[in-house]
Amino acid sequence: MSRICDITGSKAVRGSVIHRRGLAKKKGGVGRHVTKMVPRIFAPNLRRQRIWVPELKKFVRVRVTARGLKTINKHGAYKALKKSGAI
Repeated sequence: MSRICDITGSKAVRGSVIHRRGLAKKKGGVGRHVTKMVPRIFAPNLRRQRIWVPELKKFVRVRVTARGLKTINKHGAYKALKKSGAI
């Protein structure tokens, strides 16, 4: 199962981490130097959540990010899930 939010559609993206070596100047060193860029994945803040939908009178289980939960709280469960196509 892919890591995609059912509400916002956000998913994992590729990025890089900068590897450095050396001691910082303010700690008495000669400074930090970049040695290489290392690929990594930035994953969304996903969770499986049971959401009560009063219009359907049942719980709906969705994979949703923290931002998606805020969207559900703002617009209401039925409206947000209907717009995203989750129900």
